[in-house]
Amino acid sequence: MATLAELIRQHTEISKDDTAHLQQLIGEWGMLADLCFADMLLHLPSTHGSWVVGAQVRPATGQTIYRTDLVDTEANAQEARLLAEAMKSGQICEGELHKQGMGDSVHVLAVPVHGENGQIAVLTREWSSKTSRQPGELERTYLSIFHRFAEMIAQGSFPFPGRAADLSAAPRVGDGAVVLDDDAVIRYASPNAVSALHRVGITSNVVGQALSELGFADSPVRQAFERMEPVIEEFDQTADVTLLVRCIPILSDHVVTGAMLLIRDVTELRRRDRLLLSKDATIREIHHRVKNNLQTISSLLRLQARRLGSPEAKAAVQESVRRIRTIALVHETLSREPGDDVAFIEIVRPLMRLAEEGLQSPDRPVRFMVQGDGGRLPATIATPLSVVLTELLQNAVDHGFPEGSDGGSVVVDLGGDDDEIVIRVVNDGRGLDPGFDLNGATGLGLSIVRTLVTTELNGSISIRPGTPADLIAVGIEAQRRGDGTVVDLRLPR
Repeated sequence: MATLAELIRQHTEISKDDTAHLQQLIGEWGMLADLCFADMLLHLPSTHGSWVVGAQVRPATGQTIYRTDLVDTEANAQEARLLAEAMKSGQICEGELHKQGMGDSVHVLAVPVHGENGQIAVLTREWSSKTSRQPGELERTYLSIFHRFAEMIAQGSFPFPGRAADLSAAPRVGDGAVVLDDDAVIRYASPNAVSALHRVGITSNVVGQALSELGFADSPVRQAFERMEPVIEEFDQTADVTLLVRCIPILSDHVVTGAMLLIRDVTELRRRDRLLLSKDATIREIHHRVKNNLQTISSLLRLQARRLGSPEAKAAVQESVRRIRTIALVHETLSREPGDDVAFIEIVRPLMRLAEEGLQSPDRPVRFMVQGDGGRLPATIATPLSVVLTELLQNAVDHGFPEGSDGGSVVVDLGGDDDEIVIRVVNDGRGLDPGFDLNGATGLGLSIVRTLVTTELNGSISIRPGTPADLIAVGIEAQRRGDGTVVDLRLPR
């Protein structure tokens, strides 16, 4: 579906500044629809003389009369006359129209939208007398507030100029509304607002009293009146209750004549936020302790290795130490990262440093490089994948660059998309033996890799001889010593 900005470009000559004004208006008009209990449409005057619906909103406080989406449709001739009258006069107009597919007549209130240099569009409130709410004190109060905002729209003072606020979590009309006069005295409080006030210990009749007299934090109201713009603020009204309030001043000829205060009790939301923060901190502390325990085990194994006489036993213990250090590295990274996932590149870089420390030697200089990013991965994937990568680096050095060789380069290329992780490990050392078969490999390292990839990671792995094109693709062609080996990993994200 086309956005408002796209429809404006396609059908009108409305300026960039006026387009921003209309975008701010539809950012606020959910509140207006809730106040007037009716559908609202934004009509744009097209360059062809017709009227095009640029946006549509339905009320949360009443029943919609339009089941279909009317955006990018044109107004009929009868409706166009009412829109043109409001546009030309700059005054709010009202009419009763007949629309195709509607069994009953539709009441339409047309509000001209005043832009930088005059009227730029028309906002309509559209409702049916058969589906509208029965008027009570709440309905009459809300409608009167809506009409005051409608007058501000026609004057160009609503929406308020300046940077648009993030209203995604702001209180809505249904959360609780308090109407204030020009002295910030309460003239009406909705039932939900009264309930919110009761939760903070204000049980008396609030009508006719100022918020400060009730012991309610009135800082947002004072700021809204002084600055003549909406103010959103969250505060702890009591030790047990957190409120989110939004105060919207009502202006007439650039003078504050009252305000509407929307109140939302966010105590439970903030309690959950605190629990999540506490849980996140606990998980990170657990990762930190696991890392410390693994480092202790690694140290104990190194001490044990010093007492061993058999070269094979020492090599086995050293390989175990390397695998444990790899897992400890993942837990160390997770202890610093918020949430349950981790940027994989933050694990790969330290792994490459570990490989440089443990696998290089003066007579076998090996250069390790990493390319790409790999995105963020859940901890359940990051740990086994790190072990797999460590084994592949060990395998690349042991078989590609035997002791006494000139060494070479090993590149880890990270890629993929939202659905798949693709990792390629390329070296320019000695190639594979002609009879190599991954499924028949009996070495412990490749057995670990094959098991982790196919079972825990549900992925696939292939090992093949490299080609000159493979080396050029990862940037090691200039130091080429041989065509080397290429390992391809594909894992579902």
